[in-house]
Amino acid sequence: MSDDLTKVLIIEDNDLFRKSLANVINKSSKMKCAGSYISAEDALKDIEQKELKPEVVLMDIGLPGITGVECISYIKDLSRETKIIMLTIHDDDDNIFKAVCSGAAGYLLKDMHPGKIIESIEEVLNGGAPMNSNIAKKVLDLFKNMTAPVASYDLTDRENEILKLLVDGLSKKQIAQKIFLSYHTVDVHIRHIYEKLEVHTLSGAVAKALKERLL
Repeated sequence: MSDDLTKVLIIEDNDLFRKSLANVINKSSKMKCAGSYISAEDALKDIEQKELKPEVVLMDIGLPGITGVECISYIKDLSRETKIIMLTIHDDDDNIFKAVCSGAAGYLLKDMHPGKIIESIEEVLNGGAPMNSNIAKKVLDLFKNMTAPVASYDLTDRENEILKLLVDGLSKKQIAQKIFLSYHTVDVHIRHIYEKLEVHTLSGAVAKALKERLL
């Protein structure tokens, strides 16, 4: 396999579903399954000892032992640039909230079409935050209903404008077109927003904006 292929790790304790995911990924012309694990412990051991740097991890949210939610921060410590997409059967409010705050980049229900999983991996690599529509609504409702003091992170007016558009679900390209800036300029603004909010993902920025009532 070419080294140019996107490396995807799978952490899933259901044998049949894990093998099915690996098969779908390996059939793609753009990515490969670089590792498949039944537990977070096994995956973390390989990531650390073999110095694996996967671009994407697909991970069950409810793993035995170290849970999927707990594993997010461990993976980020070992490979900060890795994007993590959570897989779940139930759109459980509490776990979704914890995963958002921990830095997961997307959330998918396991019964989605295999082709959509490939699309979601590509989306997260392009800076998006794929979510099943039911999960996305629950996440937004959770944060909107939370009370917290209004926080300030010294965002500029332009950064606040872009952050609001991110919360509204616009992509970088759509934001650039809407406010008449180049894609590169929008990307620079978003990186500054991440730095000021002390987050590393789009979903983390959106979560913090909603949780702390920045907008």
